[in-house]
Amino acid sequence: MKNIGIWMDREKAYIIRLDKEEEQLETIFSEMEFYNRKSSSGPRVKSGATQDITHERTYLEREKAQLKTYFKKLVDAIGDADAIALFGPADTNEKFRKELLEHHKGLAGKIKTVTKTDSMTENQTRALVRDFYNLL
Repeated sequence: MKNIGIWMDREKAYIIRLDKEEEQLETIFSEMEFYNRKSSSGPRVKSGATQDITHERTYLEREKAQLKTYFKKLVDAIGDADAIALFGPADTNEKFRKELLEHHKGLAGKIKTVTKTDSMTENQTRALVRDFYNLL
């Protein structure tokens, strides 16, 4: 039985596979860009100069496309799972769960938990996944 635990955030995902007594860790990077709006016009005074324009919609669409690519990599990596546990500090794990529910119903049915956790090292993540599956 292949039990898989994933600790994920927007930057990377640690995938821990537990198969009998064997344990494997794989790291997948999201390659997402982090956008910082930078001002180029200096302080805004009543000079009649044009203001900066933020193309927020463009940024959001690009972010959505990058998340979709990231999730596709994760789905490809966990396709053989019998049980899946999702962990992470933000809402990325919840967005991944929704992606599985919408587009990968077979994998979505294997999700055992979606839990918020703090940022962790690789070893802490391994211990978290081992402990989770030992309690089941």
